[in-house]
Amino acid sequence: MGAALAKDADHPATGAAAKELLCSSAEITTGDENAQAIVHVLTCGSVDDGKSTLIGRLLWDVADLPEDTRASVAETLLPDGRIDLSRLVDGLAAERAQGITIDIAWRYVDAGARRYVIIDSPGHEQYTRNMATGASHADVAIMLVDARHGVKPQTRRHAAILGLLGVRRVILAVNKMDLVGGNETRFREIEADFRSLTARFAFEEAAAIPVVATTGDNVARSSSTMTWYEGPTLIEQLNRTPPRGSVEAASFRMPVQLVVRRPPDFRGLAGTVTSGSIAVGQTVIDTTSGRRAAVRRIATMDGDLEAAHCGQAVVLQLDADLDIARGAILATPDDPAIRTKRLDARLVWMSETPFDLQRRLFLRTATDLVPVSSVRVSARLDLETLTEIEASDCVHNDVVLAAITLRRPVALDRFADHKGTGALVLVDALTGATVAGGTAVALHETADPEAVGFRLTTAMLAEGVCAGVEPTSAEFRRRAIALLKVLKAAGVDAALEANDEEMSGAYLQPSAHPG
Repeated sequence: MGAALAKDADHPATGAAAKELLCSSAEITTGDENAQAIVHVLTCGSVDDGKSTLIGRLLWDVADLPEDTRASVAETLLPDGRIDLSRLVDGLAAERAQGITIDIAWRYVDAGARRYVIIDSPGHEQYTRNMATGASHADVAIMLVDARHGVKPQTRRHAAILGLLGVRRVILAVNKMDLVGGNETRFREIEADFRSLTARFAFEEAAAIPVVATTGDNVARSSSTMTWYEGPTLIEQLNRTPPRGSVEAASFRMPVQLVVRRPPDFRGLAGTVTSGSIAVGQTVIDTTSGRRAAVRRIATMDGDLEAAHCGQAVVLQLDADLDIARGAILATPDDPAIRTKRLDARLVWMSETPFDLQRRLFLRTATDLVPVSSVRVSARLDLETLTEIEASDCVHNDVVLAAITLRRPVALDRFADHKGTGALVLVDALTGATVAGGTAVALHETADPEAVGFRLTTAMLAEGVCAGVEPTSAEFRRRAIALLKVLKAAGVDAALEANDEEMSGAYLQPSAHPG
């Protein structure tokens, strides 16, 4: 996962960026008891707080670095004679030239039974959208502040984004404690500000640790100078973070990415399980249509499975041909996703162009792209007071609450219930630029799957685009599906008539490559 939203905001070709925000980089569950537990750690802080040095210290003290890497880094010394550990992190030439981190970067630290995936996000306000991309993957976040300056507006913005994107565990690393003489009073002042900040966003766990990244105090070893601090080191606190995998126990969700066809009669639904699990013989429901079928087969590149788990990319073959295409969400009948045209969302406005009511937008979910009818901003987060104030517009980096109305129904979950199917991105309809990213907080309307605004019947088709074509032929089906795609792309809530005997069975199915 490399590309970040910053490269795509207000620029075309944002597909990769949207996927970065929408798709958690869940690891495939193997069932191997000896496999390493994987924890994704986001690091964020303002410019010059020492974030790159802190990550470098973690790598230097904990990671099994090649000797030639250690030797190369050791050649570059700071004015005080210490090793410049930031060289282990700031890889881009532009970053080294400016002394800042621009793009998110992924670093891997193997620490015994655990593997830490460190997501290094930029600290400069200009690159906040990149930080949001990183936050969408994180299990825990390290928020860095300079002991001399304490909590700053960018710290508050980062906390808001972490809360928005569902990061529930945060660690405040109060860095450069040596520059305030290791003063406990100063640390406690910053810790109190941090507690007030985290209380606003209901984090499940929040810890504050005084550190000195350049010397390693309280990073991987306890400080010999700040003896008043009796809490865990940074690495000890990280070791307390539950590894990824809690979504395994959640309800089953699989956004359909592709319809796969193979001669002579194989038809499967490809996607990645974003939560829960599903087994052969279990019944699934398509949220979009409300129709059900049992899982006949679970296929993968490595052979068939009896069950699919969170994080696995699979192809499900059902015992009935349902009218399912890319954008649908498969679930279990006891807890389906929601089909709706109206929702409330918390958004981070990533576009450098201010909010414009007239701007044509699409809403992108995990696998769907839906025309937007309207977006109404109702509130904006005040980063100083951490309260929501009434607003009707927003600018770059604002965190807002907005009501979104769509031109056709979409399958979604509340983000609080399912991260993988509750995240969303708004993109410009003309340029494809990502303008906002966020989460669904309320789904106001559960649309009846049968209450489709316009149904194409066999009789209608026979008098129009399918005139002169046998209703049971493949050509009739092809033309019907093509017309349906055009109508849906135009925002028309349309469907093929499922109850018409002449249009039943395979002739209702979309093509293998839905548009």
